[in-house]
Amino acid sequence: MDKQAYKQALEWYLDQGLDEVLDDSPVDRFALQEQKLAEMRAGVSQEGVQNFNAAPEPKGQTSPSSQGQSMASMATTATANASAPSMLGASEIRKEAIKLAQGADTLEALKTAIAEFDGIALKKTASNMVFAAGHKKAKVMIIGEAPGGDEDRQGEPFVGQSGALLDKILSCIDLGRGADEPEKAVYITNILNWRPPGNRTPSPGEIEASLPFIEKHIQLIKPDFLILCGTVAAKSLLGKDEGISRLRKKWHDYTPQCTELQSGAKAIPAMVTFHPSYILRTPSQKRAVWGDMLMLQKKRLSEL
Repeated sequence: MDKQAYKQALEWYLDQGLDEVLDDSPVDRFALQEQKLAEMRAGVSQEGVQNFNAAPEPKGQTSPSSQGQSMASMATTATANASAPSMLGASEIRKEAIKLAQGADTLEALKTAIAEFDGIALKKTASNMVFAAGHKKAKVMIIGEAPGGDEDRQGEPFVGQSGALLDKILSCIDLGRGADEPEKAVYITNILNWRPPGNRTPSPGEIEASLPFIEKHIQLIKPDFLILCGTVAAKSLLGKDEGISRLRKKWHDYTPQCTELQSGAKAIPAMVTFHPSYILRTPSQKRAVWGDMLMLQKKRLSEL
């Protein structure tokens, strides 16, 4: 291969969001973690066996049955030690996220709270926090899944090819992120403010930790309409398990999923549509998105 071919290959990887090399070959860390936990539950981890064998012999004879009981006790302890911190950690992370979200009374305070929150490990691998873009008094708020490679580099949501496509779609119904009038403006953000490596789908834990912040974000903007782009945004904020095809073509009443943020909250009309990045991969769905935008336009005009 010549230099030009290498360059084209690298550009392709960057376009797909692969901008880091962690090892020469892929490693399934989730599988390794599950294997380790399984070994600990069974009481057969090498470290546990070595520690058990190295333990000083008690005075007197030890029966095989008592040794078996000791191994079972060690396995139970190991399992508890392996699972308890994880459960406690998830609970504490959620409580901290809710506490910070509740205390943020302005967009700047919310942005600071998200930046200082250490409960999402993505913060350590992302280049920039991606907060929001658009008019702060916009009537339409658009929420996507998570930042991609372009967003991570620029620190702004929905840029690059997907952002250009979104802007083109919005312009067809007289909306835009740069509009001066709130009635013609949009405000754009994501469920997550940090980019998942390789543009992978956010984990349930990452969504759970981010949910208080995005729901507080919605309360601060107070939009008349919500546009949820993609399955992750739709399911997370609507609290539904249905696929995007079933959630589309109708209006939903959004209310906060976090009970701590529900006090005084009014239902907001929410619409589900395909994410622009999906449209780039599946151009045949452009017609479906156009239908969604016409549905939004009709409702906007009826309420002006």
